[in-house]
Amino acid sequence: MDSTFPDLATLHPLFGLVLRAGDLTLRPLADADFGEYAELLRRPIFEDADSPAMFWWYRAEPEQRIRNALAFQWQQRSGISPTDWTLPLGIWAQGRLIGCQDVSARRFAERRTVGTGSWLTLDAHGKGYGKLMRQAVLAVAFDHLGALRAESSAVIGNDPSFAVSRGCGYVDNGTQISTLPGPPHVEQRFLVTPETFRRPSVPVEVDGLTPALREMLGAVG
Repeated sequence: MDSTFPDLATLHPLFGLVLRAGDLTLRPLADADFGEYAELLRRPIFEDADSPAMFWWYRAEPEQRIRNALAFQWQQRSGISPTDWTLPLGIWAQGRLIGCQDVSARRFAERRTVGTGSWLTLDAHGKGYGKLMRQAVLAVAFDHLGALRAESSAVIGNDPSFAVSRGCGYVDNGTQISTLPGPPHVEQRFLVTPETFRRPSVPVEVDGLTPALREMLGAVG
């Protein structure tokens, strides 16, 4: 490779973003990660395969599930703009990919509001990772991007997700009917602000949040 060529993070600033919190490293998935990502998608996420909380995309056969997930990754990172963005971050624990954490926003410059979504493989449950990875992206949103609100939702009965939200300081914020493909389940909505946010017990280190990336996210000024 010619070292005079710019690296990928220079060409697309998203790829320079790295968050570290305790045992966890969060960063965008690169194409070189997709082999490990595909294998992860073959593994169980929920103990109950019939749970209403099961993601609609996970119900597909494994090969179709993987194709859909890869298309999602390419779509999200190519579609980032100040008016509509999703940062799909892989989660590594001690060097092993264990799940994904998304943070998203629409018209962030005006609304100063983000949303989150996440999943972990079943063998990574019960270790505090779900809470810590949510706290990590909330710390970035509030402390580095200037967000004033963060919203989330989960299907009624998804107790682990409820516990993560409440452990991070979210409060109940009404209910809604899911807009995702599949049965129209009732979801509990949650809201957290910088004042109610329960911070992690470990520091959150942020690298690569450059002026160019801030501009892409509408988080300047």
